[in-house]
Amino acid sequence: MAPSVLPADWIKNWEKSGKTEFLQLCHNLADKTIDDVTVQDIQGILYELSWHVIRGNLKVDLAASVLGDVMELREDMSSILADVFCVLDIETSCFEEKSKRDHFTQLVGACLFFMPDAVLKERLDPETLESLGLVKQAQQFNQKIVKIKTKLFYKQQKFNLLREENEGYAKLITELGQDLSGNITSHLVLENIKSLIGCFNLDPNRVLDIILEVYECRSDQDEFFLPLIKSYMCEPQTLCHILGFKFKFHQEPNEETPSSLYHVAAALLQHNLIKLEDIYVHLLPLDATIMEEHKHEIMEAKQIARKLTMVVVPSEKSEDKEKDKEEEKTEKRPDNQKLGLLEALLRIGDWQHAQSIMEQMPPFYATSHKPIALALCQLVHLTVEPLYRRSGIPKGAKGRVLTPLQNKRAPKPAETFEDLRREVFSMLCYLGPHLSHDPILFAKIVRLGKGFMKEYQNDSKLDKDKMDTLLSCFLSIADQVLLPSLTLMECNACMSEELWGLFKLFPYQHRYRLYGQWKNETYTSHPLLVKVKAQTVDRAKYIMKRLTKENVKPSGRQIGKLSHSNPTILFDYILSQIQWYDNLITPVVDSLKYLTSLNYDVLAYCIIEALANPEKEKMKHDDTTISAWLQSLASLCGAVFRKYPIELAGLLQYVTNQLKAGKSFDLLILKEVVQKMAGIEITDEMTMEQLEAMTGGEQLKAEGGYFGQIRNTKKSSQRLKDALLDHDLALPLCLLMAQQRNGVVFSEGGEKHLKLVGKLYDQCHDTLVQFGGFLASNLSTEDYIKRVPPIDVLCNQFHTPHDAAFFLSRPMYAHQILSKYDELKKAEKGNRQQQKVHKYITACEMVMAPVHEAVVSLHPPKVWDDIRPQFYATFWSLTMYDLAVPSSAYDREANKLKAQMKAIDENQEMPLNKKKKEKERCTALQDKLQEEEKKQLEHVQRVLHRLKLEKDNWLLAKSTKNETITKFLQLCVFPRCIFSAIDAVYCARFVELVHQQKTPNFCTLLCYDRVFSDIIYTVASCTENEARRYGRFLCCMLETVTRWHSDRAIYEKECGNYPGFLTIFRATGFDGGNKADQLDYENFRHVVHKWHYKLTKASVHCLETGEYTHIRNILIVLTKILPCYPKVLNLGQALECRVLKICQEEKEKRPDLYALAMGYSGQLKSRKVHMVPENEFHHKEQPVRSATPANIQNGPGSASKPAPTKPEDGMTDDADKSKDKSQGASKPANKANSTATKVATSNGNSAPNSTKAVKEKDDKEKSVKEKKEKKERTPGSTPETKAVGKDKLKEERLGKDEKARDGKERTPKTSEDKMGKEEKARASCNLEFRSDKESSRERDVSKESKMKDSSKGEKGSTAASLKSPVPRSESAESEREQKRRKLDTHSSPSHSSTVKDNLNELKDSSSKHYVNHNTATQSKSKEREMDKKDSEKSRDRSKEREKKEDKDRKDRKRDHSNSDREMSQELKRRKDENGTNSSKHSKSASPVDSPRPTDKDKSKSSKSSSKEKTDPAKPERNSTGGKKESRHDKEKSVKKEKRDSSGGKEDKKQYPLISQ
Repeated sequence: MAPSVLPADWIKNWEKSGKTEFLQLCHNLADKTIDDVTVQDIQGILYELSWHVIRGNLKVDLAASVLGDVMELREDMSSILADVFCVLDIETSCFEEKSKRDHFTQLVGACLFFMPDAVLKERLDPETLESLGLVKQAQQFNQKIVKIKTKLFYKQQKFNLLREENEGYAKLITELGQDLSGNITSHLVLENIKSLIGCFNLDPNRVLDIILEVYECRSDQDEFFLPLIKSYMCEPQTLCHILGFKFKFHQEPNEETPSSLYHVAAALLQHNLIKLEDIYVHLLPLDATIMEEHKHEIMEAKQIARKLTMVVVPSEKSEDKEKDKEEEKTEKRPDNQKLGLLEALLRIGDWQHAQSIMEQMPPFYATSHKPIALALCQLVHLTVEPLYRRSGIPKGAKGRVLTPLQNKRAPKPAETFEDLRREVFSMLCYLGPHLSHDPILFAKIVRLGKGFMKEYQNDSKLDKDKMDTLLSCFLSIADQVLLPSLTLMECNACMSEELWGLFKLFPYQHRYRLYGQWKNETYTSHPLLVKVKAQTVDRAKYIMKRLTKENVKPSGRQIGKLSHSNPTILFDYILSQIQWYDNLITPVVDSLKYLTSLNYDVLAYCIIEALANPEKEKMKHDDTTISAWLQSLASLCGAVFRKYPIELAGLLQYVTNQLKAGKSFDLLILKEVVQKMAGIEITDEMTMEQLEAMTGGEQLKAEGGYFGQIRNTKKSSQRLKDALLDHDLALPLCLLMAQQRNGVVFSEGGEKHLKLVGKLYDQCHDTLVQFGGFLASNLSTEDYIKRVPPIDVLCNQFHTPHDAAFFLSRPMYAHQILSKYDELKKAEKGNRQQQKVHKYITACEMVMAPVHEAVVSLHPPKVWDDIRPQFYATFWSLTMYDLAVPSSAYDREANKLKAQMKAIDENQEMPLNKKKKEKERCTALQDKLQEEEKKQLEHVQRVLHRLKLEKDNWLLAKSTKNETITKFLQLCVFPRCIFSAIDAVYCARFVELVHQQKTPNFCTLLCYDRVFSDIIYTVASCTENEARRYGRFLCCMLETVTRWHSDRAIYEKECGNYPGFLTIFRATGFDGGNKADQLDYENFRHVVHKWHYKLTKASVHCLETGEYTHIRNILIVLTKILPCYPKVLNLGQALECRVLKICQEEKEKRPDLYALAMGYSGQLKSRKVHMVPENEFHHKEQPVRSATPANIQNGPGSASKPAPTKPEDGMTDDADKSKDKSQGASKPANKANSTATKVATSNGNSAPNSTKAVKEKDDKEKSVKEKKEKKERTPGSTPETKAVGKDKLKEERLGKDEKARDGKERTPKTSEDKMGKEEKARASCNLEFRSDKESSRERDVSKESKMKDSSKGEKGSTAASLKSPVPRSESAESEREQKRRKLDTHSSPSHSSTVKDNLNELKDSSSKHYVNHNTATQSKSKEREMDKKDSEKSRDRSKEREKKEDKDRKDRKRDHSNSDREMSQELKRRKDENGTNSSKHSKSASPVDSPRPTDKDKSKSSKSSSKEKTDPAKPERNSTGGKKESRHDKEKSVKKEKRDSSGGKEDKKQYPLISQ
């Protein structure tokens, strides 16, 4: 680049070096290519040099000589220098200094010898020319210039027109119309035309017009006419005007512009002989008119769509048809010249000008005209031809060869995919939906896309950015061109399949985005698409109205035809119908068999979009149930995805994303999909036969474990598995579901109804179980192990709940053990069973050792003091498959197959070949089941052998057996028994197995007692399905207990010599030889009765709460345990009464509870024939019949109102008497064996403690009692005679008590010392938390014992004064019993065992042993007289008390109901925390107490009646109308109890067995 100012050194040293430098610079610039920049540089340095001369820095002659040298460098140098002089002339003429003007004049004068005069005359001012002597006078020169310009520009020349000189024009036409095939060129013809113009003085513009006319007639001769016109014309504007006049001529209403004129205009535009903007203004219609027309088309299309969707009356239809016919008859619109020119441009390949025209029109307006669309398609054909031949054409296809355009200005053919970006993509975008006019080009573009995707996926070496850009271009083409074009293709299934070949190479995210655009935006982009959408909806309505199960095939064909072009609109309507009418699901699914692969994929997208619709509520209006539309869509998902090969990735990812967002509604979809595709059902309504089948192998599960026999799931389950593995969704879904279970309650459930929260929790849990089961049965060992992390990682890092974590890990352990076992077998060949078992145990140790270490981190270290990690891991890692072989289930299925084969043989209509196939299938299935059973049998034997070896190290019991049982139930049994129905059965069977294995430190009695004693809290905290599973667990536990209870031989065989039935709970070892420490059979029957009573009490409590969850859950549990409970008649009557009350109360309020209660009530009545009286259920003596009839109540359920005496009333007496007897026999034994102390469980429960010696004494005592009772059972029996019998019994008990004390003295002191402190502490806790009812009984007992102690050695009169002189009447006793039952009904359930329930009574009765025997005999006569006098008085008092109590009951019911409930909950909580038991009177052992007193009761009742005389207000205070006492009353009673029972406390210290 030349410097803007010449350096000063050059001017100063001009002659030495400046001149040389200047010339060198000029040479350098002159050697460069001639362009504007170089000329400007040369002008700049010449200008600077001249200025130095003008300023006087350089002499004129030196400058002139240099300029003369410069002239030789370029031809146009004189013109360049003249331009410089022109500028300097203007500048110097403005200066006032004359010297500068003179220097300029001298310089120009010095240059005259090498500058042409003509050039200077053109550039310089006339005055300057005059001073230089180039003109004589400046004024004359100016005048001459004006004359020449006027003649040149303003004087018009006259030419001859056609009518004036027809010969010249005729010759012109002949010249242009001659044969051009020879050596005639446009140059020769142009010379002849010029000669004709000159000869005949022809008008040049008219000649140009004739040339264009001839060109229009011979439009194929572009190569001749275009150069001719280019050479002839001088102004492009003139040519535009002539063409404009030609177009104007054809703009009349009925005129049509010839295509040849469009071709001429297009050719001239392509060769730049005219400009588009110049010719465009001459064309019609105007752009504004085109816009109006486009808007009108859109409105018309919308109006048509509206008509199609409206309900039209037939008369209106006929009117609309007449209007349409009238519109068709209207005048044809004028020709659109702009579109004609556009078509011509496309035909010749002038894409640049065509694009410019289309840009000025509305989108797709131009290509909506078929000729233009076809022309553009043809241009695209020609452009993509080479690339299509290279990488798009399928193997074996030839294809039609296209000849490329000869036009060099046409778009270059594409050789690579990068070339498509140049022009092809833009052409296709302008084409839009109108590619439908050319299906062949459609297929070519799709195939090019497939070719590109192969390169994109294979060649990673290519430029990643370019390939990504190309990918986005192809996606845009698919969105804007391919899918809209498919919409306008009528029923072209081939194009749909061709397009799927491309789309399946895209990830589903790209595909679904395309479908979304297609469905929601594309149909509004063009009037034609608006019409098509309306027509599709109309047709879809027509088909769906007629779709039934009978016409599935024809309707399916119609749906298929409609779906090939417009699947999104069709499926959207079908899904909307299914959401309303779920009975359409089956026919719709069957009718979808004629769809293409693309349509199936679109269906998957439409389903997901419908599921994710934000306008739809997923809950019903009552907010307690999931909406019907969601359930219908879920069912459709399962059916469609199973039957048809649809990709699942999108649906699975949608469910995963919903779980990530904390929404669990859509798990319903996953549940349905897995159920239908894998054949895995999840239901808690399984029968026991199905449950049994589910504990077998996979084949047995498939055949007998489900309600519906789901066959042919192999392919569909494989597809589901592949989708999960390919997209890595298996583990995330499991973990999210496991975490979401708690999220449902704590995150989702805040504002939701409790009923809905329970359903969502169940749905989440059930789906997890179902999905985990699918993964376990379908994933290979390697896949499963690779994806599921270790148990500690699952729990600690992923925060998976322990039950779910083990559920996921369990199959992995089984896989690993089996694979390791197979390895060991192969490595060391040995067929002996012992060797196989040894190898199996080795394999288990190798696999489970890391698990044992891992589980330690899951719980605090204190946990492992009682149970070993090995035991914990063993419990959680095993299943029912490992514990038992369901032989009966295998036999059942084998018999079914045999029956099927027999039926096949007997079927005469079945063809022989089909018979053969069916029989072969049945035989093969039978063989498989036999093989499976054999395999499971071997496996179970190995597992049991392994457990036998492990059991000694399972339980450490460093603290107590009670703590061990607590941890076992808390950490193992309870979490797992509500996990699934099979797990519920497993937990019960595992407990039984641990018992059968004679596991050290495991107390079976404690375990069962803890399970049955208080189920209220567990039931209340369950969801609906968990309640079913918990009920199933209880049922299985009760089955075992019932089996032991049913027969002494079974009990002796399975429990008699087992450590689980030891009554010394603190013993750490078991020698198996001491029968005295084992619970005998009769006492076990008492314990079972107590458990039944506890269940009844808990059930009644739940039913009376009024809480929805309590009532629903207990009814579910009761229904599940119905086979085993209730067995005792009076307990069943109590339940029946309360359930009938629920039926009455809930009939209108809560229909679902009403239905549950009615169902249970009906089943309970049908089971009534299997119930037995209490004395048959456990051994009881016959009660002493009283002459006075009494009203009794049937149990806790009927506590609020007395019932008439029934034949079964005697059973209550049996219960009380037998309890008294059994407790009387067991208590001294407990006292004699101080080491046989019970330890309180966390719920406060304990098991009975008895010895063999006690059993023998029991038998003797019973025989004595029976003899005495026979004598006393006379119609005129009186209280006195009963008192005598009681006194004799006291003597016998006194003797036994002394023997027991002797035995106690012989027991080791160490065990007594070891437990003393703890026993006393727990005894004091018991006293603190007793209920008021129990404390009142204790006060009576303690006072009685004090009075008896004080009367030791006194005469009979003193003893007689301790008893009430009046016998207790039946009505008074009945009233008090009712009050007590009311309290019992509403008090929190007791946690004490049968033995413990009777401890207080025996303790008090033992104090009576010190009373002289003569006391009873002396007081007999006085008692008779006093009883007669007081009997009448007591009746009167009882009536008055009843009236007062009724009044108080109503008042207290209203005032204290809320406080009573709070008190009840508080008492329960405190009992649980302190692990204490409320000591119960012996009568509380049965929910239905007998009004007829036993011998022991008589003495107590006589004493309590005297107390009632002195304190008549006490019974009123203790009776609160069936509710618990208020806090104030309870505090009072507790204080009084402490005062009154001070003597009783001393006795308790003597008998530490009263509390644990």
